[in-house]
Amino acid sequence: MSAPLAVALVGSGSMGLNHARVIATGPSTTLAVVIDPSEQAGRAAAERHGARWAPSLDALAGIDAAVVAASTEHHYDLALPIIAAGLPLLIEKPVCPSLAQTREVVEASRRAGTALQCGLLERFNPAVMTALRMAQSPCYVRAERHSPYAARIKTGVGWDLLVHDVDLVVRAFGGRTLTCVGVEVGQFHPGSVPGAEDVVEASLRFEGGGIASVSASRVGQRKVRSMVIQELDRMIEVDLLRRGVTAYRHTTIEGEVGRGGYRQVTEMEVPEILGVEPLVAQLAHFVDLVDGRADVDAERDSILPAHEVVDAVLAAGRD
Repeated sequence: MSAPLAVALVGSGSMGLNHARVIATGPSTTLAVVIDPSEQAGRAAAERHGARWAPSLDALAGIDAAVVAASTEHHYDLALPIIAAGLPLLIEKPVCPSLAQTREVVEASRRAGTALQCGLLERFNPAVMTALRMAQSPCYVRAERHSPYAARIKTGVGWDLLVHDVDLVVRAFGGRTLTCVGVEVGQFHPGSVPGAEDVVEASLRFEGGGIASVSASRVGQRKVRSMVIQELDRMIEVDLLRRGVTAYRHTTIEGEVGRGGYRQVTEMEVPEILGVEPLVAQLAHFVDLVDGRADVDAERDSILPAHEVVDAVLAAGRD
């Protein structure tokens, strides 16, 4: 068995603390250093898991891989030096808060030949994985992702929330090309940065005719994470929070000859959902990328489609 990967965690905010826990307790990783300009936050996270604290990327010597969980607005300035140092990188979503910067980071990884994974965590939600395996010929997908307001998040809901569901929609339609976008965007909260949208409602049409409707809001009063995949003869309903899947089939049974009438029946299928915590599964996949057990090029190529669609949605919302 190879030695555990020595991982640097960059950022010790709320998501960073979750990454720290998973990295420190993983069978194939060790948390070597927590990098955060805030000594109070960074040192506390590091000492909790027996790691050291450092204020900057100068601490990357002797590190095998890095996880960036800093605020989105810092991703670009953190990702490029890490890639230039030759380190595999798992970076929280979005890669960057602009498509141009994201493309630059992806291309830098391609040139360096290093692994790059974006933290599109719902890919590893066992309910989502089950639903996408069940789906055969989706014609319509509806996704909602609503949350209460969080002042610490400076980017709008397009990059913060919508990107998750757009990624799932793209995957449900097999990576088909986006052909048409309809969007309504609203900014309502007085605490939001100018230009950072609070609500996005978008309709998407993909090559071959598939339609999706995606809704993101950060002015809700409870968390909603849901997805519905409709096929001609089946609907698959996913509760992403509770990690549950229910499939429905509606049938009409004709009455007996000479007696008339008919009977309608809805059949329900509730598959058993098995799987580990999504963050654990995501890290395991990252380790597989680093160790060569997963396709680095395919993973890198899977990053841009969702970012491209979100960029198109936000551009349409500004028109």
